[in-house]
Amino acid sequence: MTVHEDLADALHDALQQRTPIDPIAPAYPELGVDDAYRIQQALARRIVDADGGGAVGYKLGLTSTPMQEMLGVDVPDYAPVLSSMVHPDGHGITVDAYIQPRVEAEIALVLDAPLRGPGVTPMQAWRAIGGAVPAIEMVDSRIRDWKIGLVDTIADLASSGATILGSRVVPLDGWDPRLVGMVIARNGAVEGTGAGAAALGDPVGAVAWLANTLAPYDVTLEAGWFIMTGSLHRAFPIASGDVVRADFDRLGPVTARFT
Repeated sequence: MTVHEDLADALHDALQQRTPIDPIAPAYPELGVDDAYRIQQALARRIVDADGGGAVGYKLGLTSTPMQEMLGVDVPDYAPVLSSMVHPDGHGITVDAYIQPRVEAEIALVLDAPLRGPGVTPMQAWRAIGGAVPAIEMVDSRIRDWKIGLVDTIADLASSGATILGSRVVPLDGWDPRLVGMVIARNGAVEGTGAGAAALGDPVGAVAWLANTLAPYDVTLEAGWFIMTGSLHRAFPIASGDVVRADFDRLGPVTARFT
């Protein structure tokens, strides 16, 4: 066993037992981003082995300034989206199945063609994208008290919890995802607002960034996958009984119910 496999085991145990572990980075200062990615891959394999399914897309996290400031990091993170974590619009999610969940609204972009870096431009990404979907991501951390650095969150599957997707894919023709406005409410009270440009300045550019960032790891963004392009506002915690609805210009609403 290597330290990567040991830490993947610890994170998977934390996920299954809903008991967080101490931050990784302070205990293993020698680990860098490449190590974190290896831990992430091992953790994803354990989840797939336990729950079935496989990758159906990728996610970007910590793409907006408020989220980076909130968690004390200065660059995005990323991870595969696993099918066992994806739910349809209006789905009920059991809060007690998670450790310290928070929610955020995002634009998901669906690929009609594969993308593989290096050298992918925003224009190439645009041509590969079939459309956009409104989405809510419930993030959760297996690291105690959300005390994460970049190594921690990458290793921990970019703090993935659950993804709720709207039912309609809207083609990008004639509008700019950077300019899409969004309002997110919990139990009818507004919790945040944002615009597409919060996702690394441009959700489409964020997809190009992801394809290029993943190239050294021999990862292709496959046709049919969707890319969660990052939160458009500061994430907030949820509790049992909450109903969260995000309304997007152009894309329409998406709702998550927490039980």
